[in-house]
Amino acid sequence: MVERVILVGCELPKVTEEHFYYSMLELGNLAKTAQAEVVGEVTQKRERVHPATFVGSGKIEEIAAFVAEMDVDVVLFNSELSATQVRNIAKIVDARILDRTQLILDIFAMRAKTREGKLQVALAQYQYLLPRLSGQGISLSRLGGGIGTRGPGETKLEMDRRHIRQKMVDIKKQLDVVVKHRERMTSRRNDQAIFRFGLIGYTNAGKSTLFNRLSDAKTLEEDQLFATLDPTTRKMPFSEGYTALLTDTVGFIQDLPTTVVAAFRSTLEETANVDVLLHVVDCSNPDYVQHERTVLTLLEELEMQHIPILTVYNKKDCQLPYFIPTQPNYVEVSALEESSQYFLKEKMLWEIKQLWQPYVASIPASDGRMLHKYKHDTVVIEEEFDEATECYRLKGYQARKEN
Repeated sequence: MVERVILVGCELPKVTEEHFYYSMLELGNLAKTAQAEVVGEVTQKRERVHPATFVGSGKIEEIAAFVAEMDVDVVLFNSELSATQVRNIAKIVDARILDRTQLILDIFAMRAKTREGKLQVALAQYQYLLPRLSGQGISLSRLGGGIGTRGPGETKLEMDRRHIRQKMVDIKKQLDVVVKHRERMTSRRNDQAIFRFGLIGYTNAGKSTLFNRLSDAKTLEEDQLFATLDPTTRKMPFSEGYTALLTDTVGFIQDLPTTVVAAFRSTLEETANVDVLLHVVDCSNPDYVQHERTVLTLLEELEMQHIPILTVYNKKDCQLPYFIPTQPNYVEVSALEESSQYFLKEKMLWEIKQLWQPYVASIPASDGRMLHKYKHDTVVIEEEFDEATECYRLKGYQARKEN
């Protein structure tokens, strides 16, 4: 059964009208991604949020009447609510009360496929839940099903703080094992001197579509928020014969809950190991500038701002008429066009040449192993055979030697 949802937002003085509009639009898209039907929206302009009920008492009565009239299942708030606010609202409004953070965590729980992804979501949900327990032994029944009930809340939750803390300790131990395994895999890749690209960007910017087209992978492509949650790394061949690595990651979003950033730090650190970041931006989205800022701010939080960035303005076939690139190093593409994929790969090859050092090598024709190693580990741009010396003369680019 599809749940009926109304959205509630509070426009504060520090937020522009345009930003608030797109924020509410995004909340509606998040609700649809969680398989709910949005049947209405209630907004209010305030100097500050009401400490007891988030919005004013008159607006809460209006929401209660709307819920009763439209047979609403869930009231979804566009900000994080405190435990007190949820309790006070629930006394007046006869529907489940959820906030933006719970909704994002719920979508993450729905999307997580790998063991690490599921553990990280569970940890973030427990971290969110812990400060919202008003006392020991409180019953948090989650048997109803629907949005806001996935993940560790699938069955009846009757845990006090001590039990939840113990559960979090257990999850962290399991995560440590998974993270150490991935670190070993990453270390092995680093030893091979392979050039690594990482795809980052706002959710639904088209990262997974680009990832599939560039690497012939088969990750999930959907016009939904957070279609990709677990990081995937694939080989990406260039026409020159060289093969690099490409990593797809979870999409970023504005006001991403701190619990989510903390839980997914290890996953996002997979991207911190790359040589160049491909920042994918949807240039058909009217709020693309804000999306760019969100991603760049989160990169600073994750201490990844030192990595070179190539901005990929995607969906140029649907580009806004007033679109203006804001980043210095950029390329405009459409992930669905073959010519764009070729053009992007040429630009990526150029990025490799900027960071690697040029070389000239002479390899005897009899040394097939060395010739194969050069063609596998370096970008060969010129190859000649000298019959007099019976040697191959190679020109190209290779990883810089560590001092």
